[in-house]
Amino acid sequence: MKNTIKLKTAQKIGLPRLLIVGCGDVGMRLLPLVRDRFRVFAVTSNPERRAELRAAGAIPIVADLDRPASLQRLARLAPNVIHLAPPQGDGSLDRRTRNLTAILPDGARLVYVSTTGVYGDCQGALIDETRPVAPHNARARRRVDAERVLRDWARRAHARLAIVRAPGIYARERLPLARLQQGTPALIAQDDVYTNHIHADDLAGIVALALFRALPGRVYHAVDDTHMLMGDYFDSVADAFGLTRPPRVARAELAAEVSPIKLSFMSESRRISNGRIKSELGVRLRYPEVLGALARMALLK
Repeated sequence: MKNTIKLKTAQKIGLPRLLIVGCGDVGMRLLPLVRDRFRVFAVTSNPERRAELRAAGAIPIVADLDRPASLQRLARLAPNVIHLAPPQGDGSLDRRTRNLTAILPDGARLVYVSTTGVYGDCQGALIDETRPVAPHNARARRRVDAERVLRDWARRAHARLAIVRAPGIYARERLPLARLQQGTPALIAQDDVYTNHIHADDLAGIVALALFRALPGRVYHAVDDTHMLMGDYFDSVADAFGLTRPPRVARAELAAEVSPIKLSFMSESRRISNGRIKSELGVRLRYPEVLGALARMALLK
């Protein structure tokens, strides 16, 4: 076994290097798609995850985006970078992305996973990547700041940047089952908002393709083909897993039932176009529609 591990390591030494920053759930789904083409370094702030990352085919590096000194060992480590780490939870600026760009090499190729929340409330309009950003909350403003910082860095460093904006990410382990079991209400139809989705496996696949095929400075929407109201999504999850559908209330009543963060998610309505990932990246979604994905997941429950 030890000799096999040494052989695989030796084989990978000649491969180009890839740095994955923020290697959580999506990063772990991404690793099987890139580990045979790159020598992959995965950043984690948790030392206990090192064995997990090694088993998945990455070389773990313990570093913390909130502590710039810990990032020095990453300086100019890899010419290919996937930035999956979210901003810190406070303020209007993404300090973590600022810390990261300080150690990135010139001429790098970088894919950043942002959020469709940067558009704010579009009142149900169908939008593409040309829509101006208009963030309505601090979380989205931090994402807009991160995108701006990365664009500035890419211009200075003559780097190749792609921004992938993702909506609500779901998977079998990322469904609102606890919310449904708690009976948290949803909005009545006349107050409801459009929501957008992407399966975590499809997001990983889109990120991998963006690394190879994205045009420089390009924005891509990592969304599936579904245009669904949020309450209908909750109903569909409940039906698939044999749970009671959530009660429906007016927006004024909902404010008293959910946290301000949840309320903000339920106050923005937009339908996101995904044509660009298909035409430019050649994406073929494994889970093109939520209803079909839920039916497949329910068979595994």
